[in-house]
Amino acid sequence: MRFLILSQYFHPEIGAAQVRLAAMAHALQQQGHEVEVVTAMPNYPTGRIFPEYRGRWYQREQWEGMTVHRYWSYAATGAGAKRMLNYLSFMFIALLGMRHAQKPDYVFVESPPLFLGITGYLYARRWGVPFIFNVADLWPDSVKALGFMRDGWLLRSLEALEAWIYRKAAFVNAVTEGVYELLQQEKQLPPDKVLFLPNGVDTDIFYPRPPDEALRQRLNLPTHQHLLLYAGTHGYAHGMETLLAAAQLVRELPIVFLLVGGGSEKAALQQQAQALQLDNVIFLAPRPPAEIAPLYSIATAGVSTLRGEPLFDSVRPVKILANMACGRPVIYSGRGEGAALVRQANAGPIVPPNDAQALAQAIRDLLANPAQQAEYGDNGRRYVLSHLQWSAVVSRWLQQLQAATTHHE
Repeated sequence: MRFLILSQYFHPEIGAAQVRLAAMAHALQQQGHEVEVVTAMPNYPTGRIFPEYRGRWYQREQWEGMTVHRYWSYAATGAGAKRMLNYLSFMFIALLGMRHAQKPDYVFVESPPLFLGITGYLYARRWGVPFIFNVADLWPDSVKALGFMRDGWLLRSLEALEAWIYRKAAFVNAVTEGVYELLQQEKQLPPDKVLFLPNGVDTDIFYPRPPDEALRQRLNLPTHQHLLLYAGTHGYAHGMETLLAAAQLVRELPIVFLLVGGGSEKAALQQQAQALQLDNVIFLAPRPPAEIAPLYSIATAGVSTLRGEPLFDSVRPVKILANMACGRPVIYSGRGEGAALVRQANAGPIVPPNDAQALAQAIRDLLANPAQQAEYGDNGRRYVLSHLQWSAVVSRWLQQLQAATTHHE
């Protein structure tokens, strides 16, 4: 089969969506399918188009055996009018992809942004093929729940657009079990229209390896200190203020917190760490997966935090999968599906969200028990190999897709 992936975000950008789509595309290729990509000029997370892509409206390139078509969009970060213009500009300009791309068997649309569903529908209608709408974040539900948008004509319009896209899509993908259930129960989509494509992990990149002591030296980390690694987006949903508060509570211990990534909250977090004089916290810029994996080799454990709002109960952070694949325990601050996954794998301690005291105590207890660290790490690695390798995740999804397509014919 031939798939066209339509996404505003893609490699070489670094982020959860970018890593997920690249891994999924690789898995499709490995199973004998063809993949083509239509995306924007890379600009995430800085909101500035990368230097090597500036001054161009269109660029065609080959990446890992697939053709990637890149188009200009108005680059911006954060929320508000500029971010909306960022979404809308790509929605319109990406229509040029129908001229440059080949006819696929399926159009695969990544959301958010929600507006890209319009472009995907037009692609599919022109070519007479089904389009698959991949719901990585329930939008506009999330912006409404977080108070970023009030009730009014704009929100009602977005909700109407969401419902229209769900009607026009041949299939709607859910990336978590919570979203899978919500799409059927609250959004009232037919069960045979909803597919399950959860996040997986590339075990060829993330695997247990000997400590990279040269890397430790480059980061100026003393050998006698424990390293706790947070590798992922620094956004509102992640509630990393709790992590900084816990770091303050364990300052007497030989621990360094290494926070790798970018996001809307990073500048504020850096200011908070400076105000608290947290000399046990180090921030690093985003890094690609191949550079994150060696960091786990020198980490005692990984840390993942989420806020306690019900909206985030259906979130399954990608970072915990990489953490488990590398054979390191996960210290999880949160609830819902992410906590359930760590609990099912028995891959690390779980504490309530927004509770710095509980997180600090979990850190103390884990560092005092090397045997428990090893057991959690082994458990996580086994669970990933059994359930969450990308090859297996995509294979199961293709079986769903083929069965659902046959049913609709």
